[in-house]
Amino acid sequence: MISGSELRKGIIIELEGKLYQVVDYQHIKMKRTALARVKLRDIRAGHTIERTFQSDEKFTRARLDYRSMQYLYNDGDLYYFMDEESFEQMPISASQLGDTINYLKEGMSLQVSSYRGELVGVELSITVELQVIDTGPAFKGDTATAGNKPAKLETGITIQVPLFIAEGDVIKIDTRSGSYLERVG
Repeated sequence: MISGSELRKGIIIELEGKLYQVVDYQHIKMKRTALARVKLRDIRAGHTIERTFQSDEKFTRARLDYRSMQYLYNDGDLYYFMDEESFEQMPISASQLGDTINYLKEGMSLQVSSYRGELVGVELSITVELQVIDTGPAFKGDTATAGNKPAKLETGITIQVPLFIAEGDVIKIDTRSGSYLERVG
């Protein structure tokens, strides 16, 4: 059990039969009591809610299991992963993955979290390498500091890249911010 005053960003709790991850936390002191104002993301459905709790209120902390899995393919709203030890294939819905789908590349290995046997999320590495499939042309005189242009990557996401990046280049991207880091090849 965990009390309202012990809640922190990133902690996963069970509330009303659902799993929620703490996205934002504020501790508010009042005259006679203390409150915790918390923004929670439903891990299964993907939506967020805001709640206020007494700081002495108790919650069940969810313990997630992590295992290495390989991303295989997507079929509509479902994304399929294969356990690298048992070779069992399991789906995760797009709503559970959230923005992670922008960085998933077939064949990539990642850590997948599960709760009581059900897959609930994916932990990406901090950086991923993706190929540029569509961007404007580079012109003589373009430099890294002259500006940015949009580039569509192999996963379908569009990000801002320096002007010297061309189609076919492989670039490294920060998955936390979705920003360009460097050209790899």
